[in-house]
Amino acid sequence: MAKTTVSVIKADVGSFPGHSRTHPKLLEKAAQMLKEAEGTVITDSFVTHCGDDLELIMTHTKGEDNAEIHELAWNVFMECAKIAKEMKLYGAGQDLLGDAFSGNVKGMGPGVAEMEFEERGSDPILVFMADKTEPGAWNFFLYKMFADPFNTSGLVIDPSMHEGFVFEVHDVIAKRRIYFNTPEDTYSLLAYIGAPSRYVIKGVSKKSGEIAASTSTQRLNMMAGRYVGKDDPVMVVRAQSGFPSVGEVIDPFRTPILVAGWMRGSHHGPFMPVGVCDANCTQFDGPPRVICLGFQVSDCKLIGPADMFDDPAFDRVRDKCCEISDLMRNHGPFEPHRLSLDEMEYTTLPGVEKQLKDRWEPLPE
Repeated sequence: MAKTTVSVIKADVGSFPGHSRTHPKLLEKAAQMLKEAEGTVITDSFVTHCGDDLELIMTHTKGEDNAEIHELAWNVFMECAKIAKEMKLYGAGQDLLGDAFSGNVKGMGPGVAEMEFEERGSDPILVFMADKTEPGAWNFFLYKMFADPFNTSGLVIDPSMHEGFVFEVHDVIAKRRIYFNTPEDTYSLLAYIGAPSRYVIKGVSKKSGEIAASTSTQRLNMMAGRYVGKDDPVMVVRAQSGFPSVGEVIDPFRTPILVAGWMRGSHHGPFMPVGVCDANCTQFDGPPRVICLGFQVSDCKLIGPADMFDDPAFDRVRDKCCEISDLMRNHGPFEPHRLSLDEMEYTTLPGVEKQLKDRWEPLPE
């Protein structure tokens, strides 16, 4: 039997009002186009949104980086962008860097997380989607899931997990990658992934090579060379039977860590796990949100979804996120609420510096 591929591809093609949410017409159009492609290009699909990002979840047997799959996603985004422009939605087509498809959406704006695998007797997957943050936001959570025994009891009590996992880390500035084996390379791994604006976990696998997790690492601002918003990453994680359990995968999100993004892609704020119905960024265009949909994969079809954060067990972390939002907002334009200067390079701040460059003068000797 052919291997199953799960492809999650997202883009901000227009939202209302401002950057807060995706219009229902765009969701309807995307779902219609993917449904029409089922049985030919793809096997199954599901469409949702996180904040202002349109999220396409697709299963097929064509493998990763397949041109036909990526072209389908690109065509969906382009058609939805047309509708967004007709309605004068905000940022219509902002994540689409170009007019013509060139064989792969990577480098053209959309975020992509894909994994190909042989289905097990039971194969749960969890699809995480974020808004108002950057790809490195997953670093903390992937470490907790796959390398921290205080989070994942299976690392201690499940013999099939004792050998640990391999982390593929990308340097998104220097365009290079490195692999770390855990537990033996744990301290070296943390030395890098603790700087999530530059070092991003692309994927996690067993030491046998079997894929466990895949993320999007596209840095939209660097591709565009200008401010076009944060990157709003996606992630797919497999669970159970030699991987962390479903509960171990989602438990790290009880910790309200600070991530970069939020208003104008220029501030640190708490990463708030919410149900899909609450994935609308309003308070200071935020705070940054994350949703999680759970599926069983069966013969390349999606059984689900289950809205994993639509659970009162996460109410307390949401309350903490609100408290942290108040604390950070009280900083106003000061760091650490505002990002450091090196991270502001691709925001609108350089425009202010350009206006004032002639007013600077040397200090007296």
